[in-house]
Amino acid sequence: METRSQSSSSDGTTIEEPDPFAPFPDSQPDERRILTFRAILVGSLCGTLVNVSNIYLGLKAGWTTSANIFGSIIGFVVLKQWSASSFSRHAFGPHENNIVQTAATAAGGLSGVFVSAVPALYQLGLLKTPGADYFHLTLLTGLGGLFGLFSIAPLRNFFLVQVARELDLRFPSSTATATTIRSMHQAVEGGIKARRKLRVMVIAFVAALILRVASQYAIGILWDWHPFTWMVTSGIAVNAAMSLESWGWYIEWTPAFIGSGMLVSVNVAVSFLAGSVLAWGIIGPTLVSTGMAFGQHRSTQEPWTELMSYTLLSKELATADHPSPRYWLLWPGVICMTTTALTGYAYTSLEQPEKADLDQSRGLNLWMWLPGVILVIVLSCPILKAQFGMSYGMTLSSLFLAFGMSLLAIQATGATDTTPLGTLSKVSQVILGGVNRQPSIEAAQRLNLIGGALTNIGASQATDLMGDFRVGFLLGTPLSTQYLTQIIGTLLATFISPLIFMIFSTAYPCILARDNNPTESCEFSLPAASAWRVIAVAATEPTLPIPRSSVIFSIIMGVVGSATVLVRHLILVDKWAHARKYHPNFMILAMAFTLPATHYGIAMVIGALVAVAWRRRSLGGYEEYGAAVAAGLMAGEGIGGSVNALLSILGIGGEGVGTQVGCPAGKC
Repeated sequence: METRSQSSSSDGTTIEEPDPFAPFPDSQPDERRILTFRAILVGSLCGTLVNVSNIYLGLKAGWTTSANIFGSIIGFVVLKQWSASSFSRHAFGPHENNIVQTAATAAGGLSGVFVSAVPALYQLGLLKTPGADYFHLTLLTGLGGLFGLFSIAPLRNFFLVQVARELDLRFPSSTATATTIRSMHQAVEGGIKARRKLRVMVIAFVAALILRVASQYAIGILWDWHPFTWMVTSGIAVNAAMSLESWGWYIEWTPAFIGSGMLVSVNVAVSFLAGSVLAWGIIGPTLVSTGMAFGQHRSTQEPWTELMSYTLLSKELATADHPSPRYWLLWPGVICMTTTALTGYAYTSLEQPEKADLDQSRGLNLWMWLPGVILVIVLSCPILKAQFGMSYGMTLSSLFLAFGMSLLAIQATGATDTTPLGTLSKVSQVILGGVNRQPSIEAAQRLNLIGGALTNIGASQATDLMGDFRVGFLLGTPLSTQYLTQIIGTLLATFISPLIFMIFSTAYPCILARDNNPTESCEFSLPAASAWRVIAVAATEPTLPIPRSSVIFSIIMGVVGSATVLVRHLILVDKWAHARKYHPNFMILAMAFTLPATHYGIAMVIGALVAVAWRRRSLGGYEEYGAAVAAGLMAGEGIGGSVNALLSILGIGGEGVGTQVGCPAGKC
């Protein structure tokens, strides 16, 4: 099995390119002890800090970040000094650094449900108080998180070895994390090239960090470029510019997604953007113009009275008769993702049966995961029935959906570094609504949100686990050690996440306000919780809350998605195999239907084009520094986001003292 390919640079020199689907060539350093108390301690503390940041940012803006790169950098800084002290008995290497990062990712996970489903439960008056419900929430979190780990662990080699090349699963953030760890340790060991690579990565890191922190104070100038807003304010083609602005077409200079674009293939980046164009540039406007979907005015101020929002999931715009374009497009996107992914898994598994020899470890032993899966299932049924009144059938359905959603989330994350868990969880809510028959609407809504939360928790932790496995795969970290670390970190997060939410909800009671409608008196807008609440109400209605036209188009998209897989495997072979690089990735294209954020696709294409231009100009330079630059950009934005969260908590964030110049209707 070849692990390197050959390319020619502009001067005709033949250069070997590293295989992105094989471990690093120097991935077996001699480290006697890697699962250490200091690694778990530092990693857990890093994860806890990210957990606090995630819950704050999630309640405020609806998004969270991973602790993988943060944990790797902080772990290196702290433990490198620790190992040099008189307290240390052994050296600190990349494998132990990987353990720190794994513990941080696991301990920093499980926050997503506490900015979405859990607040929605309180807003609908379906639970008591976070303090009184702490034990119940801990049980729910622990069962979901451990099921996600145990159920997806045996598929580690499937995703990282067997189908990775065919499905182009490069896991950009995880690759950047592994590259960061490797570069830091190589530089310390004294290699001139390694020190130069680390210097380049640090420059990219600092630049991205400064941009992310500074941009919050002038977001419409330094971060988001709205050319159609500029046209409106200049009086140029106002109607057309207003329409394009309403559909969310602008450029975001996000170093993380530009860095991701540098690591993924051009095909993936273009497929992502093509899906955005199809959904938010063609189908969406057609739906609105024909009266099949509806928007909502965003401003009453001149000249922005015609500025619309087409991405809302409010109660009025998440129905079969009056859907927003986002709600209408959600279903064909998810159905196409599902059919395409499952068809691809089936064919790729048959075509690629013997690729495990790329990795020294053959996978986890049966006893390391199967008893855990069985135990969690056996415990979940009676515990959730006793705590929340959930039937055995609904519990099993939620766990089954968690596993299914994990498969989709892992493939999406591996290909694009975007994890559409929020979207997939809403789909699980609708599915659960069909099997959830309760005597009262309150009971139905409670179980819908609890079941959706269980699905979200399991899929979230499964996706984090596979990303950590990718880091360990590249670095050659012993699989069983990394797996045990993830379990330890998940158990810690089980108690940490509910506690952090309880603290925030005590300090800010408006988070729990019944039918929360954000006002100036509440610091948190809770966008994710609002969406979960609306879907819970819609999914428990007596009739299916999905437009018939959307259902029909979903079936068509599903068939087309599966057909593209068949074309790839049955037609684009032998003499036609070269055409595969032009064949659209329908799994990624369909994912763009579920994400009303066109700027991510644009940023990834920018990154991919930068990589192409760099390779053509200096292939050797790209191969030496490309991954380091990408890793620095992604790490810088991640740490910068954490700094921004701290500044917001202190009351000196951009939302309070910054300017909105350049933003549509004065708001970005």
